[in-house]
Amino acid sequence: MADHLETSITLPSDPASVSVARAHVAGTLAEWGMPEDTEVSDTVRLIVSELATNAVQHTLGRSPTFTVNLVLDRDDRLCIGVTDSYPGFPKRLPAAVQQDNGRGLLIIRCLTVECGGRMRVRPTREGGKTVSVVLPWPAPTGPAAVVDVAGRREP
Repeated sequence: MADHLETSITLPSDPASVSVARAHVAGTLAEWGMPEDTEVSDTVRLIVSELATNAVQHTLGRSPTFTVNLVLDRDDRLCIGVTDSYPGFPKRLPAAVQQDNGRGLLIIRCLTVECGGRMRVRPTREGGKTVSVVLPWPAPTGPAAVVDVAGRREP
C-alpha cells in the first residue's frame, strides 16, 4: 500500500449527512484493505458517526457544513478528523441516566483509548475546530468478534 492515503468529504450540517459520512468512511476503509465486517471498521464508523452527529447537533446552526477527513499514514496509523466552522469547543457534560444524548464524546474517548489511540481538539485558522482521533492501523482481520454484555468475547 502507499505511504500516505487521504480522503475527505464535506457535507451539509444536516442529520441526513451523518449516514453519508458513515458510508463514505466504510467505502474508503474497504478500498484501503479493511473489510466492513471487522471490529476496527465498526469502531471507526462509530467514531465518525458520533463526531459527525456532534458537528450537526452542537454547532447550533452556525456551521453550514462539516468535513470528514481520513488519512492512512505509512500503513501504521489512521487519522480521523471532523472539522466544522463553529468556534465553540466540545464540553464534557454529565450524562444523566434519563438523558437521550450527551454521551458522544465519552463514547469516542472510550473507543479511542480501547484501540490504543488518542483524541484531541484544536482550533482551525478559519475560527472553527477539528476533533481528531488517531488510531493504530492493524493488518486487515476477519469478521468482528461477538462480545457479550459483560464485554467478554464469545467463541
